[in-house]
Amino acid sequence: MDPNSEEAVVDKTDGANDVVEKERGEVVSELVGAISAAIESGDRETIRSLTADLRAPDLAEAIEFLDRDDRVSLINILGDDFDYEVFSELDETVRDDLSEELPNELLAKAVTELDTDDAAYLIENLEESDRQEIFEQISFEDRAALERNFEYEEDTAGRIMQSEYVAVAPFWTVGRVIDYMRESEELPDTFSEIFVVDPGFKVLGAVQLSRLLRTKREVPVSEIMNPDRYQILATEDQEDVARQFRKYDLMTAPVVDENDRLVGVITVDDVVDVIQDEAEEDMLALGGVGDETLTDSVYWTVRSRVPWLVINLGTAILASLVIQQFDATIEQMVALAVLMPIVASMGGNAATQTMTVTVRALAMNKLSRLNAQRVITRETIVGLANGLILSVISAAVAYYWFGSGPLALVIAAAMVVNLLVAAVTGILVPILLDFYDLDPAPASGVLITTATDVIGFFAFLGLASIWLL
Repeated sequence: MDPNSEEAVVDKTDGANDVVEKERGEVVSELVGAISAAIESGDRETIRSLTADLRAPDLAEAIEFLDRDDRVSLINILGDDFDYEVFSELDETVRDDLSEELPNELLAKAVTELDTDDAAYLIENLEESDRQEIFEQISFEDRAALERNFEYEEDTAGRIMQSEYVAVAPFWTVGRVIDYMRESEELPDTFSEIFVVDPGFKVLGAVQLSRLLRTKREVPVSEIMNPDRYQILATEDQEDVARQFRKYDLMTAPVVDENDRLVGVITVDDVVDVIQDEAEEDMLALGGVGDETLTDSVYWTVRSRVPWLVINLGTAILASLVIQQFDATIEQMVALAVLMPIVASMGGNAATQTMTVTVRALAMNKLSRLNAQRVITRETIVGLANGLILSVISAAVAYYWFGSGPLALVIAAAMVVNLLVAAVTGILVPILLDFYDLDPAPASGVLITTATDVIGFFAFLGLASIWLL
């Protein structure tokens, strides 16, 4: 390979990234060890020195690696030097655990420093009495903003929105808006867009800060606003919000209530978190492990995994019952027992491929009634084609292995049947579950594996009993 070629450059870059990631992991490990040792010895100065230059995401990562008691001790030792933004970077399980362990006085201070959506995440799982105690220690404005968030259900736009935004009247001039932003102390810390509203707080449009700053002071904002601003209903599902951000390349979007009144704003960083959370949720659900994380306790991890394992055990027993019906056939030809797993495993793998693509398409709203028939037809043809190709290979292997032409034909026919069934069930099962408002991610795998195992064994052993004996 030419060392100056594009492939070589990519290889070098990937190698450098791997080295950097490895070195970073070693640094984090050493840092966590040093913090733990300092906490154990009660060396407050060392702890402050070790964490002084850490950014919020880095300190959050270190906290996640610490033992449970050390996490609380670290935050208490840092006191006023602790950056409350760390709470918004923590794993959900760790954050909820800390909110239970830390005093409400500290949580009240954190709530006043965080954006509304992050503050809501911090205290949403607390007991109602603890939450009310925190509310009593914060300003009326902060409390009203938080209570507005809690009016909406989890996983909706209203729960991930920020209640802090900048809104002005359409007759305001650019100069007046700039002066307002300079003088007001109630504005959010960071924002990139100003919303233009009528007296009823209905959104008329929006103005990007970049355009505002390039416009003369005497120009009314109504002349430079974008009137076609996309709006999001507060009760809309956060997955749908993420899809709209992706579809329309949004950076921010106003959130309105059922009366079209402006109640908040969603920014792209909130949506990135939603996309990551939903992708992880789908991936874990496909594996039948729920929404567990590495920080969950043994009890919750077992509780998350056992139900699906029990269901899998039931489906495995069902497949074994099918095999039992052909025990006499297997006794007369041992080669069948050797080749059975091949048919079943190929069907399961093929079904998993189709199922993964289908579940992802459903999650992204790429599969609907408009194109379902075409996609089902395509997957059926793909399954048939894969079956024909693999039937030839498996027949050749069986003939070479056992020297039996009829046995080779049996496994070839069974392979075609099972891969065709795998393709059809791999797409139909998720679609049907989604049609009945059931989550296709966790349930599809069990149902499809059962279908391919049962059909695979039945087809292979049934054909064998007819053609070979």
